[in-house]
Amino acid sequence: MVVSESSARRYALDPDVRLMLDVRDGNAAAFEELVLRYQGRLLTVLRHLVGSREQAEDLVQEVFLRVYRARAGYQPDAKFCTWLYTIANHLAANALRTRSRRPEVTLPSRESGPMGARPLDKMLMASSGQMPARQLDKAETREIVQVAMESLGERQRMAVLLSKFESMSYAEIAAVMELSPQAVKSLLSRARENLREVLQPYFDHGIRPTVEVHDDHE
Repeated sequence: MVVSESSARRYALDPDVRLMLDVRDGNAAAFEELVLRYQGRLLTVLRHLVGSREQAEDLVQEVFLRVYRARAGYQPDAKFCTWLYTIANHLAANALRTRSRRPEVTLPSRESGPMGARPLDKMLMASSGQMPARQLDKAETREIVQVAMESLGERQRMAVLLSKFESMSYAEIAAVMELSPQAVKSLLSRARENLREVLQPYFDHGIRPTVEVHDDHE
């Protein structure tokens, strides 16, 4: 891809792009710095996307392997995090497609990465527009969050994770997922509705939700 000078200048202001340009020039320390900056964040997103910490760890390694292999031809035509999560999104989508049947997903009980599990709990409660009338213990909250996340289709889940964990704009999420910004807006709107549908009966009446995956195209 040919990158215009104006585009190159604009993205060169991104400190992570500058690091990746150093990686392109053979700076091993710059690559190590990018890994340190992003491995925890990638693991958090991928763990919630694929539902398995072990598989997420494998995917994180593969993402950085792809980044390193692509270093010689790297061009700054997007923010570094957009490029990185585009790679991650493709790998995760491929991993999910290769499953002959989806196993039961259990989120780890321990906190992991800089975000941990608790911010996701709060994010889902906020996304649903509801807060529980009573205080839930951590184990119960994790279980409800697990079901809520499983209820989202793959694309809705990725859009929510990028929005809430990475604070990406519609345009940035659209670039990662190769969609239009309007399509991303629609995905997030449907995700909020689906989360509300799953969580509301529990908050109102204590009815524990069951997993029913919503179609991304609904």
